[in-house]
Amino acid sequence: MTTQTTTAAHGDPAGRRGRPTGDHEAKRRELLRAATSVIAEEGLANTSLRKVAQRAGCTTGAVTYYFADKEELVTSVADVGFDRFDAMLTDAREEADIRKVFERWFARGATDHFWPVMFQILAHARHDPALAAVIAGRYARYRVVHTEILAAGQAHGTVRDDIPADVLADQLSAMGDGWMMMLPIESKRFATKRVQTLLDATMALIAPLPTTNRKHDGGRQA
Repeated sequence: MTTQTTTAAHGDPAGRRGRPTGDHEAKRRELLRAATSVIAEEGLANTSLRKVAQRAGCTTGAVTYYFADKEELVTSVADVGFDRFDAMLTDAREEADIRKVFERWFARGATDHFWPVMFQILAHARHDPALAAVIAGRYARYRVVHTEILAAGQAHGTVRDDIPADVLADQLSAMGDGWMMMLPIESKRFATKRVQTLLDATMALIAPLPTTNRKHDGGRQA
């Protein structure tokens, strides 16, 4: 009631019935940020359209203008999360730099709600086939680009080529997901110096094999 009264007093169209005016995309982004914040602080199960509206300083009706229900809102939050995945890969793709991808993963995990929220959504998707389909599709796109970056590294001789690029992409994604799952819980384990050591070790794992090892592997496989 307080939110609605305050909103109406300031003449915000979002506090009235009917179509809100103003920048549609800006308002939508604002609501998605509010939803992300609520999910991070109170958990996905405790998130409601009413709480998102309160966080955004608008009415529940304004939220339902942009998102029909909680399921659509959560799916949109997931989409934004994967947009961020894609953005992280874009710069790395230009330089074929896998280390940069991991550095940005850790940076995001240490500074915002990105990972805790995404993992809650992933868990929820087990019971929501429509959301699961969206996530599976977006994650597949992510792995395709990750694979292309690794394949480019293999072509340039900076990534080992004895393992297919798509398999390396799966392995590296699993490693990154595992680290990000534990980062909010064991933050001390991921101090800056240790993160750099982990990244050094990861780069060593995908580095090209020495020539002697290649000859040995070739003989063994033959």
